Order: sequence, then C-alpha cells, then structure tokens
Amino acid sequence: MTVPNDPREALGRLRTEVAKAVVGQEGVVAGLVIALLCRGHVLLEGVPGVAKTLLVRSVAAALELEMKRIQFTPDLMPGDVTGSLIYDPRSVEFIFRHGPVFTNLLLADEINRTSPKTQSALLEVMEERQVSSDGVTRPLPEPFVVAATQNPIEHEGTYPLPEAQLDRFLLKLTVPLPSRDEELGVLRAHHNGFDPRDLAAVGLKAVATAADLAAAREAVGKVIVAEEVLAYIVDICRATRAMPSIELGASPRGATSLLQTAKAWAWITGRDYVTPDDIKIMARPALRHRLRLRPEAELEGVTTDAVLDSVLATVPTPR
Repeated sequence: MTVPNDPREALGRLRTEVAKAVVGQEGVVAGLVIALLCRGHVLLEGVPGVAKTLLVRSVAAALELEMKRIQFTPDLMPGDVTGSLIYDPRSVEFIFRHGPVFTNLLLADEINRTSPKTQSALLEVMEERQVSSDGVTRPLPEPFVVAATQNPIEHEGTYPLPEAQLDRFLLKLTVPLPSRDEELGVLRAHHNGFDPRDLAAVGLKAVATAADLAAAREAVGKVIVAEEVLAYIVDICRATRAMPSIELGASPRGATSLLQTAKAWAWITGRDYVTPDDIKIMARPALRHRLRLRPEAELEGVTTDAVLDSVLATVPTPR
C-alpha cells in the first residue's frame, strides 16, 4: 500500500473508503475522524439498526487500527473491561490479564446498560489512557479512542451516564435514520450479497495508518485561532450557564473541546485558521451532552440542541 504523504489527503481517503460499507452518515464519519484527530472519545446515539457498529468497524479497518468490542450488560464487572489479576499455577504467582481496553479503537456497545460501578471503570481509561491495578499503572496503546453507543428510546434496564462520564466524551453524535434514497441503497447492497461481517468483500481496505493520523494531529495543532474567536467560544459556553432552562451549563472542559474540534474541522475543510462558522458547526456535537436541562424544561419538550441554537442566535458573532 502506498501511503499518501499529505495527511489531509489520507484522512480524506478514509472518509471515502468508509462509504463503501456505510451508506450515508457522512456527518457521523466526519465526527469520528475529528475525535481521532483530537485524541477524544465519542458517544454515538441512535436507534438500533442504523449501522453504529459497522461504522466504527469500517473506520478501524480503513486506518489499520486494532479494534475490540465490549457488549455492556448489567452483570458486566469492571475487571471484564480493564483486565484483572489471575493466578498462574505454573509460575505460582498472580499475573495481569489485559482487558479489551488495551486496543486502539474500543467500541463500548450500549454503554448505558451496565451498572455505574462498571461505567466508572472507564473514567481513568478515558481521561488518563491507562489502567491501574494492584499498584501498577499500565499505559494503553496509542492511538486510543472510545466509541460508545447508546439507544435513545429504550430506558428499561439502563443506567443513565453520570455527568462526570458524559463530560469525558469529546463529542456526542446523533446517528439519524437514513433518507429514502440511502435506505434504498442499503437494500440494494444487501440484495447483491453485502455482508457487514466481511468488510474485505466490499473492497474496503486500509488507506491510512497511525503514522498518517499522528501527522494529521500535528497539523491540526498548528491551526490558527484569533483572539476574537477564542472569546466567542467563551461567550457561548458562559451563555449556556445563564439560560433559564439549563440547570448545568457547559464547563471549561466543554470550551476546550469546542476549540479542539473546531480546529480539526477547519483543517479537514482545507484551512489553517478557525472561523466563527466552524464554532457554530461544532457547537452542537461538542456541547449537547454537557448541558443538563431543568426538569420543568424537559417536561415542556425542550432539548439541549434547541437551547444551543438559541445561544448561537443571541451571542454576537465576531467579524
């Protein structure tokens, strides 16, 4: 395989390659790429059957990254996620058995179906990118990104993610139902023998590597942000804290996430500077999961996306 020298070209090919297996969902694919560029984690929310798992598998295959999947269930224990000490009778000592988090791209499927105790096992993993056990700290591979999924309509037997864990996700992406033409394309592909378990059969191949990703991350770090745009981010986040329908507004971590993702989006679209429009594009996915509505606002059907739209409409845009 000939690896492109231009990291932007490599990431552009990745998005095209994923489209061989996943019909539509360009916005979600772009969000996953941005999360990889920013060393962040992503929460995918959508009804069953909209290709959330296939999407993550396709991105891992196109980047030549190792991927592991955890199906979260109520009886899952923290050691099932991070690993645990087991007794080895041959060496007559305890050895550490690595859990599935020791990978590049971790798919945490239906993360809200497991108990808060097991959910908390991911906090250190996501923030520090390491696992501590029996006084020993074990670093995770680089790159490492968690892509977690949850079902927005089924609440029986689920445990809502606490704010501390939600704040660890760089982005929350909603995975929509496909349009009529896209759904028709899905049916044509399956009618012609498409097997989502065999990505090689559809011609999906690695078009970028971890080295390309590292070069792209370095380039994103050099994107220019004017002082006025930095102030715009701060004003947006501070405005969320003053909205009457919001109980908990965006934290300073939310502001830094909005900055990072806007830089990545600007770089993907071919610019080395951030504009206010980049901030507006990334505001929903970067902040929607960091806002907590007041109970009375929820009863009235208010959504965090609607609140963010109101904030963006009222905060003055720098010229």
